[in-house]
Parts: sequence; structure tokens; C-alpha cells
Amino acid sequence: MRTADIRTRFLDYFAERGHTVVPSAALPTPDPTLLFVNAGMVPFKPYFTGEAAPLWERAASVQKCVRTLDIEEVGKTTRHGSFFQMNGNFSFGDYFKEEAIAYAWELSTASQANGGYGLDPDKIWVTVHHSDTESRGIWRKVAGLPDERIVARGDEDNFWSMGVPGPCGPCSELYYDRGPALGRE
Repeated sequence: MRTADIRTRFLDYFAERGHTVVPSAALPTPDPTLLFVNAGMVPFKPYFTGEAAPLWERAASVQKCVRTLDIEEVGKTTRHGSFFQMNGNFSFGDYFKEEAIAYAWELSTASQANGGYGLDPDKIWVTVHHSDTESRGIWRKVAGLPDERIVARGDEDNFWSMGVPGPCGPCSELYYDRGPALGRE
């Protein structure tokens, strides 16, 4: 699947579920704590902090990002880049963990013919913050994942922040096991 297909499927999926598709904001940000947008939620920061009223209950975007906080990792792994586009779905008080996890699982595992990515559910592992027992239970319920494929990780890996003051918190990530021939990453 091409990158353009991933982007289109993502935006179409969330638009069909009541999200307003919002265009990517400019890379230079008016936020005085950042030089460039480094995450998909940065343009929405005023809504999360209460500085502005959200324009929508649900939004989805594919945001251009420049990230240098973990620049030492760029090139070492397939998970780090300095310039990338970040797909994001956002709820401004409309839904929370259970629906977000269900959306992520459905989009990832639904067949390509049905608008999903068609990933094999038996090869997907997820991570949760070590303190987040609620998300662990939701992954079990929604995806039927066994405990050994729900990995608890600490703040370094599963506590998201912009690297500056602002919204932050525990997160959950999906990993696709491409097999031992490609190494541990």
C-alpha cells in the first residue's frame, strides 16, 4: 500500500465516523513554546488546554511535523524520523479510550476492500503505559488480545508529551510483527 493510500484510507475512515477532516497546519507554529509543529495534536493545543473553544467535537488530520527531540534515534530505527506526516484522530470531549482503541483496531485490521489497512490481527502487538490498567482491559475486550501481546512500558515509551508545557499523558501504540528475519525492531 502506498503512503497516499494510507493517508486517504485514514481520513475517509474517520470522516465516515463523524470526524471533520482538518487540513495540515503550517510547520512554523504560533505556539511560543515551539518553533515547528512536532506532533499532530499541536494545532489543537488551544482546545485541549481550554484557551479556545473547539470548532468540532471530532477531528481528523494528517499533519506535517518536524521533530528534533529524539533526533539521535533517526536512522537507528524504523520508528523515528525528523520530518514526517502524523495521522491523528481527536475528540474534544466526545469520546475517550474505549472508542479510540476500537477505531484503531478496526482501521488496522479491516480488509482493504472494506477501507481498512488489512493487517493480520495475529501479528499486532500493543503497548500501554505501565499504570494504565484500563487500556489493557479495553485492548483485551475490543481486540481479544492476550496479555502477552499487551506490553506495559514506562514513561520513556508510553507517556506522550510535546516536549514542552502542554497536554500530555499515557498513550497506547500498535506494533506490527514483521517476523524475525527483519530483526527486533
